[in-house]
Amino acid sequence: MDQEVHEFLLKHLQGIMNNDIASYHETTAKDLTLYEWWVTTHRLEGLPFHEFMMTSNAERGSVFGAQDKGHETQSRFDLANLHIQRYGDTAIASYTLLISTALPEGVKVASHNESRVMVKINGAWKVVHVHKSPAWSAPHVQAQGN
Repeated sequence: MDQEVHEFLLKHLQGIMNNDIASYHETTAKDLTLYEWWVTTHRLEGLPFHEFMMTSNAERGSVFGAQDKGHETQSRFDLANLHIQRYGDTAIASYTLLISTALPEGVKVASHNESRVMVKINGAWKVVHVHKSPAWSAPHVQAQGN
């Protein structure tokens, strides 16, 4: 595994988990593109979408929308089946993101599959594209009426 890319990826994801907008800007290209299947079926572009989400999450004390009303929660992430492919100054990481959140009734784990494309720009790694998909078997054909 490429240690340099792995360490960068963990730093990038931890910044998101911490709702740290400065870290997010440091590790993400301004012209970011992404697909987040639970948000919209269309491509999202740029940083403002996540800046708003991270600011809102920080105000509520939540991560990725996971929260327990009236209680502090602790969350962590793990990368299952992480695979890093590096081609010079470009790298692709694919994995299943597991987010575990401690709630009064027990630990809740949410998951989805991710691919992150990273490019070294002016000597620093930046995430330039993210693609997320469900970690469950979705039907290949769209249900009628949708």
